Amino acid sequence: MKIPTTSRGGTDLPVMLPYSPSGGGGWSAGDVVRFSFRREFLWALAAALAAWTLLDAAHAQVQGDPDQTVLQTLVKWTPLMLFGAPGEFGGFILNIAVSFIAMALGTFMGLWLGLGQVSPNRLIRRLSWITTQLFRNSPWLVLLFYFMLLLPFTVEIAGERYDIPGWTKATFALSLPIMANVSEIVRGAIASIPTGQWESAESLAFTRGQTLWQIILPQCVKRMIPPWMNWYCILTMSTPLISILGVNDGMTLTQDALAAEGRGEFLIPMYLWLMSWFFIYSYPIAQWTRRLERRFAVNI
Repeated sequence: MKIPTTSRGGTDLPVMLPYSPSGGGGWSAGDVVRFSFRREFLWALAAALAAWTLLDAAHAQVQGDPDQTVLQTLVKWTPLMLFGAPGEFGGFILNIAVSFIAMALGTFMGLWLGLGQVSPNRLIRRLSWITTQLFRNSPWLVLLFYFMLLLPFTVEIAGERYDIPGWTKATFALSLPIMANVSEIVRGAIASIPTGQWESAESLAFTRGQTLWQIILPQCVKRMIPPWMNWYCILTMSTPLISILGVNDGMTLTQDALAAEGRGEFLIPMYLWLMSWFFIYSYPIAQWTRRLERRFAVNI
């Protein structure tokens, strides 16, 4: 069969160009920073600052205590909410660390579980499917409680006993639903590759493993990145769940700050302040994901 070509010698068939981390439309670190501060993002920040100013003035007037305004209270407790108590690992930084580690573990395990779903071995394929569906459809909070109570609080190594931090067990629990969803991303990406790729590789005497790792998976990377980033945003937004288990994350320390102040009128401003950190962190990632979706789209 003759392949239609253009005047330049190329083909006019729909193709997906290889991924290029730099150049050819790639993004540098400076591009990400500039994109994070687009007009709509700056408008959102300006609106948030205006809301804080009005809220601060209103509370100061109602309480008749200009020496203890909302803004001063936020400034006072922000270091604790952001970094945790001195000498301890906690606060909003802990939320980000948990999201990174859980995403890394979930991605690693999900890759192999997704490959198991397309395995020619029926037993492996079935067990991988059951595992994926089990953790994909389980409530995250239930998994957190289950593994927090299931895993030991201390381990003994070479006669020495070591405590297992609560955030470590919570991180492992959060990585399981990520594993299941990454498994589906991998399976769907592999299934989206035209079967002609497999047939062409077979005609060139490639083994199944060579075809998968050298031909199929490299083409899947582009298709997997946008949904993978979406799940990272979802995971980051879900990390405050670990506060229910007593982990000193941003939510727990915000509650501690409110208890120390003993003033109920600070509840909404302080939780909004914490929420704004998640927004500032996740918004550029969400916008970058949309950009990648448009860039990696296959034109047919």
